[in-house]
Amino acid sequence: MDHEEFRRLGHQLIDWIADYRRDCAAGAYPVVPQLIPGEVRARLPSEPPSDPEPMDEVLGDLARVVLPACTQWQDPRFFAYFPSNSALAAVLGDLASTGLAQLGLNWQASPALTELEDLTTDWLRGMMGLSERWSGVIQDTASTATLVALLCARERATDYGAVRGGLQASPQPLTVYLSSQSHSSVEKAALLAGFGRENLRWVAVDETYRMRPEALSEAIAADLRRGLRPCAVVATVGSTATTAMDPVAALAERAGAHGLWLHVDAAMAGSAMILPECRPLWQGVEQADSLVVNAHKWLGASFDCSLYYVRDPQHLIRVMSSSPSYLRTATDESARNLRDWGIPLGRRFRALKLWFLIREQGVSGLQGRLRRDLAHARWLAERIDATEYWRRLAPVNLQTVCVRHEPPGLEGDALDRHTLAWARRINESGQAYLTPAMLDGRWMVRVSFGVEATEHQHVEALWSLMQSAAAAD
Repeated sequence: MDHEEFRRLGHQLIDWIADYRRDCAAGAYPVVPQLIPGEVRARLPSEPPSDPEPMDEVLGDLARVVLPACTQWQDPRFFAYFPSNSALAAVLGDLASTGLAQLGLNWQASPALTELEDLTTDWLRGMMGLSERWSGVIQDTASTATLVALLCARERATDYGAVRGGLQASPQPLTVYLSSQSHSSVEKAALLAGFGRENLRWVAVDETYRMRPEALSEAIAADLRRGLRPCAVVATVGSTATTAMDPVAALAERAGAHGLWLHVDAAMAGSAMILPECRPLWQGVEQADSLVVNAHKWLGASFDCSLYYVRDPQHLIRVMSSSPSYLRTATDESARNLRDWGIPLGRRFRALKLWFLIREQGVSGLQGRLRRDLAHARWLAERIDATEYWRRLAPVNLQTVCVRHEPPGLEGDALDRHTLAWARRINESGQAYLTPAMLDGRWMVRVSFGVEATEHQHVEALWSLMQSAAAAD
């Protein structure tokens, strides 16, 4: 492909994306495609083409085969999982990143990549009200950031044991503390970091699904009596199921008293901290050792763009440092080398999409959209609270409402079947998308607001659809 062909096709593709986003915002597609596994692959050749194909045909298959098989995450009727916005400004930033084709190995490999990442992480730090004691770097996902955090916790507890015998040489097993509401990636990270499932401690939560500080103290004391070495606490600010907010200040006090690493998982909810009125929800965060915020969720940066913050960057660098001879330069002592801030040696120019987004919308524009979403959640919660046989199951801390329809005479497994049935009816209708989840051993339905295109009329339509779907049993 030469430059002129690229120019022609690029204009064509941008026009196609613009039309798609316009139509998606208007609800032109089913939110969830009704397909069976393998159906997409069956529509495409099983072998690669032996000769070059015209790109116009490739773009044709994009429209005919790929698009109809996409779940519409940017549809205003998408209320499932969590918001994963990809604002059009961020799309352009991602395009620029791919077009520039930079690879961040060290500062010299791309000064622009390195310094713009430093700048944008600092911008968001200030937007969230964090002090200058924090240093940030962009990881791919919160799963990776949590793994890095637990590796750093492990190395601090063992005085950098990885350069000696690792955990196999540790005289005391290390323990990690999390709650039942922690994201599944926390357990996965702890296992990958070598702690072992036997050394994970599931700390009890209160009636609002927040980790109980006194239960943490009890678990730490019990491990100390057994001769184990408490190592790390993972606090959740905005749990996946209910957006529960662990009491960070109280947990930080207990972690600090025993020298434990405190990592705060604020993957989705961290974006809310650009609103000053939401910051009390993570009071005490300044006492944590590390923090993750996914800008690719509620904030609007295209996936993937997780911001990982630490208060001791030199410790992170010591744990993650890799210095092969072919990457050493004369600027190593004076410049940030991002290969030493995470697991991979190289990285994409992820900062561009965040830079484009913040500049195009401004802090006030981002704040206005998040406040709108908070209002959507409050409106729905009020309707649920006021309607017979509907029950809200958790506090509405941010933009997620947990709900169950409980008609007379239904309980236990029968109530579970009813819950899953009305949620399935909605999802199969193509008119909205909701995700059920387990809470206290029973099924409920999560309604998660945050899609950029969602307005009040979509919330009203969803509430009507929920009532009619539940009444269909």
